[in-house]
Amino acid sequence: MSFSNLGLLPELLRAVEEKGYAAPTPIQAGTIPAILAGRDVLAGAQTGTGKTAAFVLPILQHLTRDGGNAPRALVLTPTRELAAQVADNATGYGRFLKLRTVVVFGGVGINPQIDQLRRGCDLLIATPGRLLDLAEQGVLDLTHVRYFVLDEADRMLDMGFIPAIRRVLKLLPPERQNMMFSATYSDDIRALAQRFLHNPVSVEVASRNATADRVTQSLYRVPKDSKRHLLAHLIQEGNWQQVLVFTRTKHGANRLTQQLADAGIAAAAIHGNKSQSARVRALADFKSLRITALVATEVAARGLDIKELPHVVNYELPNVPEDYVHRIGRTARAGSTGSAVSLVSADEEPLLRDIERLLRSSIPATPVPQFPILNTPVRPDRPAERDSRRDGSTAKFRASNGGRGSRRSGGAQQGSARGSGRGERQAEGHAAQRSHAPHRSEPRSSQSAPGHSRAAEHSRDRRAGGQPRSARPTQEPERAGGSWRRA
Repeated sequence: MSFSNLGLLPELLRAVEEKGYAAPTPIQAGTIPAILAGRDVLAGAQTGTGKTAAFVLPILQHLTRDGGNAPRALVLTPTRELAAQVADNATGYGRFLKLRTVVVFGGVGINPQIDQLRRGCDLLIATPGRLLDLAEQGVLDLTHVRYFVLDEADRMLDMGFIPAIRRVLKLLPPERQNMMFSATYSDDIRALAQRFLHNPVSVEVASRNATADRVTQSLYRVPKDSKRHLLAHLIQEGNWQQVLVFTRTKHGANRLTQQLADAGIAAAAIHGNKSQSARVRALADFKSLRITALVATEVAARGLDIKELPHVVNYELPNVPEDYVHRIGRTARAGSTGSAVSLVSADEEPLLRDIERLLRSSIPATPVPQFPILNTPVRPDRPAERDSRRDGSTAKFRASNGGRGSRRSGGAQQGSARGSGRGERQAEGHAAQRSHAPHRSEPRSSQSAPGHSRAAEHSRDRRAGGQPRSARPTQEPERAGGSWRRA
């Protein structure tokens, strides 16, 4: 089958041909005709199999029928990187059509995005936080949207974006065509689909949660303290030129980046506390091979599309088994091959069992080679962490200011630009804690601080209109093994 058999316009076929696409992938062949026919779609496929073209191409064709200044198609994505990737693809596919594509996300100034929207927009790609910011400011009209896409729906659920999605749905007209795309489909996602998809065409071209066939998977069982030394050895001895490394936390990403740099390996970190300019710069350096290792957290890595990425390393296993599929799906994309290596410490064995249960197969264990223990200094103030603190300073400012930007000197604009990134930062914290045991607060000391009495504390509490400190209820700890999905 060729793209010409799918009923696409000549302008779209020309753009596809110039991109070097020879034939549609199974997900494209299954969904493009259904979307062109006006059907709602629930689609699942392995990551890297062309989901973006599967919904962008038919939507662009629909948009050629009529015009207007307000967006008529909306694609909602969980992360900035994925939004930028979809926008780049849409621009490429529609290069021979007179359509306007706009992408909006947090972490950057909001005024240029407002100017773009005022000049007119046909296709809008957005992250939830910035989209709602623009809508609340009255500069975005979503009442003309006729085509709505929820991309990476499972990540939306894991990141706690369901309340935001519900708010977005209330801004859309009731009559519209809906599409949900994701690499993995849990029962929760299917339940979400039932809420707003109407008699959808279900397209699932691979078994649920399957990994790409061209990915070679392996694991090393290694003590936690030796992981960084083994990773440096694998990169240097294997002459790896490009490797994407996953950690669970932002602090862990910063620390590992500095440790790799101490070992003589050019590395950069990318996570939710990084400014958008820092994230773009790190990704550009990685794609151009100016750095060897890109150390990423789960949230920031979603949507990274690196052509012919040869190596992915799970420095720490993910708490959610489905995230393993997404991680290793960054390699072996579009028919290429790649390797996925996991470094597994003893405390991660339960996570490994969950992943293998999901895959319904075991990951081959490789004998650990002899590797040197690097004698690198542990500095109290590493450059990577200074950069993280600098990029994360706005989050601290928001916390000290009630979660809002300053009202002075254009602070409303700054607060919107900075605040829109909080969903990613919170989601990374959620992802890091999802399968951890609950942490209870330390009990208060029975002794008062020097110079203060318990009676004085109670008196101060009463003057403030609150209960005495001893009478206040303690915060309920997180539920063990609880999910961060919000109802």
